[in-house]
Amino acid sequence: MADDQERDLQRFLENVDEITNLIQDMNSDDPVIQQKAVLETEKKLQLMERDQEEEGCRTTLNKTMISPPRAPENADEMNPEAFLASVEKDAKERAKRRRESRVLADALKEKGNEAFVKGDYEAAIFCYTEGLGKLKDMKVLYTNRAQAYIKLGDYEKALMDCDWALKCDEKCTKAYFHMGKAHLAMKNYNKSRECYRKIGEINPKLQTQVKEYLNQVTLREKADLQEKEARASLDSGKKTAMTTRNLLETLSKPDQTPLFYAGGIEILTEMMTDCTERTLFRTCGGFNTISDHEVIRRCLFSAGKDAVEEVLCVAVLKLWQAVCSDNEENQRLLVTHPDMATLLPSFMTSRVLVMQQQSLALLLQLTQTENGRNQVIKHLDLIRLCEALLSFLDFSDKKANTAIGLLTDLALEERFQVWFHANLPGVLPALTGVLKREPKLTNLSALCQCIVLMGNMSAEPTSRRHMIACEEFGDACLDLLVKCEEEMDVFREVAYTLLGLIMNLCLEGPFLSQMWAVDMSRKCLSLLNSQDGGILTRAAGVLSRTLCSSLAIMEEALAAGVVKKMIKFLKTGGQTASRYAIKTLAICTNSCHPAREEVMRLDKKFNILISLLDSEDEILVGNAALCLGNCMEVPSAASSLLKTDIVQVLLKLAGNDSQRTGVQLNAGIALGKLCTAEPRFAAQLRELHGLEILNSTMKYMNDS
Repeated sequence: MADDQERDLQRFLENVDEITNLIQDMNSDDPVIQQKAVLETEKKLQLMERDQEEEGCRTTLNKTMISPPRAPENADEMNPEAFLASVEKDAKERAKRRRESRVLADALKEKGNEAFVKGDYEAAIFCYTEGLGKLKDMKVLYTNRAQAYIKLGDYEKALMDCDWALKCDEKCTKAYFHMGKAHLAMKNYNKSRECYRKIGEINPKLQTQVKEYLNQVTLREKADLQEKEARASLDSGKKTAMTTRNLLETLSKPDQTPLFYAGGIEILTEMMTDCTERTLFRTCGGFNTISDHEVIRRCLFSAGKDAVEEVLCVAVLKLWQAVCSDNEENQRLLVTHPDMATLLPSFMTSRVLVMQQQSLALLLQLTQTENGRNQVIKHLDLIRLCEALLSFLDFSDKKANTAIGLLTDLALEERFQVWFHANLPGVLPALTGVLKREPKLTNLSALCQCIVLMGNMSAEPTSRRHMIACEEFGDACLDLLVKCEEEMDVFREVAYTLLGLIMNLCLEGPFLSQMWAVDMSRKCLSLLNSQDGGILTRAAGVLSRTLCSSLAIMEEALAAGVVKKMIKFLKTGGQTASRYAIKTLAICTNSCHPAREEVMRLDKKFNILISLLDSEDEILVGNAALCLGNCMEVPSAASSLLKTDIVQVLLKLAGNDSQRTGVQLNAGIALGKLCTAEPRFAAQLRELHGLEILNSTMKYMNDS
């Protein structure tokens, strides 16, 4: 406390002379000098308020201006100390008032937000305005009010509020976003772009969103130009333009037969030969003419369509394709219409082949561009859409590949991946159905694409957990693998992709059940007899993740010669196969003494294991060290290494700065087992000061 008082006193003494000069200048007869003193006093007050903030009394300078004081009767006798005390008192009072104002402003902001969510934008604006009356520099009130003004179409007021928000905070990205939106609505395209680009400059992490905003500006500007050309065509009396408008008027007639509308739509479709006609369709209300017509809607949504209704639906699908060709604004209007969320997926699962074909063709057209894919992902019922696309696996022709290829393209979009991981439980039954299909009756190429898609999605931990927790999904994987093995020559690609999916699933523990892991291990042990390198490698990969589930299955694996096969992998396989092989050996030798003896019998001097210790792949090194340490429990195993430099090799690994502490730990354990089994190695370790190195390493790993 004494130190604080001393600091305050020192600060006061330092300011006395400055305050005295300010008082004299503020009482000057020269208005210029007087005004300058006022400004300097404001700065001084601001600094004092900042000091108050540091002491727990946070304030921000509001828009209240200091007026020059009236000259006292005895100006020369004004006390600088009294003036400073008065200023400090004023700063505290202003800070207190500001805290009270913020509480009121926050309450009004929340009340305004509630009104905004309900769609009562006028009430929201009233609350935000009241809040600004309490606290004039609260930027969120300006940006929220700007958003409400945009909803009401009052773009000029929205821009003014954005300006005020930027005066409060020149890096307010929300203000630039609303400003860009207002300028876009006012068709100030270049200004809108400037606002969105500013967001990217302020926060580079928002580049993806900025790209999407700029794309919207480009599309809107393009649509605007198209509409101007369409109006000019109509105003000039161009025959095709007049025909398009007249046809739409004819289609608006009520109470005609479905064939009447189907015929009119077919004629209209033939008119859609260029961008101007497609834009005229939009500007003349073509989408509403179709979607709002009572007879046409009844046919589109009828559950059991008769032949005439089917003809009308096909005509509508062809019209939508025609008007959406090379016209992204038409595509946007079509996809964002509420009916399309469920209508298009339902057409794709229709029993009528031509409706399936035309709806697939329309969806393919809509997803040709990044913007189109994002619109589909954002607005359609994706669960029903996925189910519809997967239903095309029953087709033996190219339609199956087209449908699954389209689904794969959608899955590459970040927005789809986010949706997929959040909604997997809803999609999982359809994916399980894919795995349950009889491969003989399925398009194999499309089936492989679909399994690859599942494998890619299972790389994400949350999705993987959902998959491995679904017993039906896991059993479907196992059953399909059994079918593939029965006719491996035919279903080789399916088995290969399926093993990749299963490997990912086995990354997530615990397994569905011990029995599932045992059955999967048995199946992969059987696949190790394959002559196909890819199948062998992936089967070994699954084994390296499932063998640890049961001692019984490990003993079965040993009886089936798994150690010999893994040693062969290490001799002839590539890096990936070697990773799986050494991990499998490490698991087996960690639990089964016969496995240790088998490794020593097949690799008498441990040349293969020691060579792996020199690898740059730390996963290989760590598992090789673990396996070697396990094998030291075999009598005479350690003594067989007396003429090697194994102590130096393991000591170097135990003391290095590996990214994986498992390398250091396993190397240290191997050294310990080596020295326990053969005392002469302990003497070598002491000569190399190895105990100090090991102690240092263990301490480092414990600390980390």
